[in-house]
Amino acid sequence: MSTVDDTRAFGRELAAVLRAGDLVVLTGPLGAGKTALAQGVGAGLHVRGDVTSPTFVIARVHQPDTAGGGKVPMVHVDTYRLGGVRDPLGEVDALDLDATLEDSVTLVEWGEGLVEQLSDEHLEVRLDRRDDDARVVALIPRGGDWDARLAGMGAR
Repeated sequence: MSTVDDTRAFGRELAAVLRAGDLVVLTGPLGAGKTALAQGVGAGLHVRGDVTSPTFVIARVHQPDTAGGGKVPMVHVDTYRLGGVRDPLGEVDALDLDATLEDSVTLVEWGEGLVEQLSDEHLEVRLDRRDDDARVVALIPRGGDWDARLAGMGAR
């Protein structure tokens, strides 16, 4: 993927296999495209409002645009700022993500090592940015039926 628009398009494609109860952990360095991917997922899920980085509010709930075909809310979390707190796991627990997990698609930026305990099954989406600014995506299924759901998508 060579552009931000390509990353968003991949997010829309990924949204087609997501369903309520899914936990998606987005990992990668700054500028790799985590928020752009979340924007694409939000577009693919047909959620209301703009999907922007929730860095300062930590978490945002985007309700489905039912008139536009949306069926499931998306919870978009950015735990980047929690990296410097004394008890990041406690801070994640205080977000009560488990309360919305069953009914929503939950995307967590910078969540590696912090949110996996929320579900025995989750998808890690590892994004990287090469020297030529192209983005590379690896999909890493963790349990459940992710392998079957992701068949044909592969890494990019």
